[in-house]
Amino acid sequence: MAQRTDVDIPLNPPPATAQAATPPDETHSAAPPPADVRKALHRSPAARMLAIGAVLVLLVGGFFAWRYFMSYESTDDAQVDGHLMPLSARISGYVTTVNVDDNQLVKAGTVLAEIDPRDYQVAVDQARANVADAEAQAASLGISVPITSINTTSQTSATEADVENAKAGISAAQQQFDSAKAQLVQAQANDVKAQNDLVRYKQLVDKQEVSQQQYDQAVAAAHASTANVSSAGASASAAEQQVHQARARLLQAEANFRASQSGPQQVAASQAHARAALAGVAEKQAALEQAELNLQYTKLAAPVDGIVMKNAEVGMNVQPGQQLFTIVPLDSVWITANFKETQLKNMRPGQRAKIHIDANGREYKGHVDSIAGSSGARTSLLPPENATGNYVKVVQRVPVKIVLEPGENNDHYLRLGMSAEPKVYVK
Repeated sequence: MAQRTDVDIPLNPPPATAQAATPPDETHSAAPPPADVRKALHRSPAARMLAIGAVLVLLVGGFFAWRYFMSYESTDDAQVDGHLMPLSARISGYVTTVNVDDNQLVKAGTVLAEIDPRDYQVAVDQARANVADAEAQAASLGISVPITSINTTSQTSATEADVENAKAGISAAQQQFDSAKAQLVQAQANDVKAQNDLVRYKQLVDKQEVSQQQYDQAVAAAHASTANVSSAGASASAAEQQVHQARARLLQAEANFRASQSGPQQVAASQAHARAALAGVAEKQAALEQAELNLQYTKLAAPVDGIVMKNAEVGMNVQPGQQLFTIVPLDSVWITANFKETQLKNMRPGQRAKIHIDANGREYKGHVDSIAGSSGARTSLLPPENATGNYVKVVQRVPVKIVLEPGENNDHYLRLGMSAEPKVYVK
């Protein structure tokens, strides 16, 4: 059974007030409904034109804003970049002087440090002496070449004449030998006659048919003829010996002539010695030039204008290749901007750019010089290998080189590594 309440609800409640009373100090103006706005615009042409103008202004402003923001690509992942020129020792030695301090602006050709030059000066003097000695030897051998040529020519002519003389001597000796042989035959014939006469005179003297005087004359004539035979035989032997000697002289002359035929080879050998001496001079001159270069290397000069950072101190013993200074040429700095790969669609070399430098708040003018051949991740120490493990696509960044327009960095304010925010106008 339902519980009954003690409160009775009237069947006909009293009529509610039409509107609660508004406090006297508060007033509200209700916004007109859309229908009322359309009616107002319809009734007022000026209001209608004003609304249309406002819409057009918003559309045009939005279009130009879209065009502006789509006309460039920007990034805050950029920095000032440039060359770091290390200056190393080219010789070994003791550092005697350091002429610069850290962060000092130097001009090209400024001597930054000096290495003790005394050892290298001694090497230069020795090399010069070697060059002088080699030049003297070359001059001596050069003079001997024409002398050798003349001597060999004269020797050839003389030996050729000796051969002709030897041949003529053989002919003369042969003639004398023939004459001596003829005289020997004649003497032998006379001796035979004299001996026969002596025999006949002996028979006659024995018979006393001739006088003893005639017989004695026959004996003397026989003895004389015998002596003439001996003399003619000796003369023939001497003449024959002269023939042999003449032939020996011919053989010697021919040998000398053949030896003289080697004159061109002797001249060639002399010329080869002269050329070798000239090559020795060139070698000594090269050694002298190397010694002079080493002497020049004792002074380390700045190759370009720039800010210097030194690693050298007086008293150091340096070795070839040891880095002593680093020079930053501030005339050739540029901006390296690491754009996302999605920003490179319309980017091309030559497009103008504006670079905001955080250090001084200035804007510099420049243009795109080139786009790197690979992303920064690819050239890092540990490049990614997407073929291994789980693959997550990451938007890569590609370095873009932006160079400044001439005269933009005349004050040399920019330093390597400064943060920059470039805008590249791609449209």
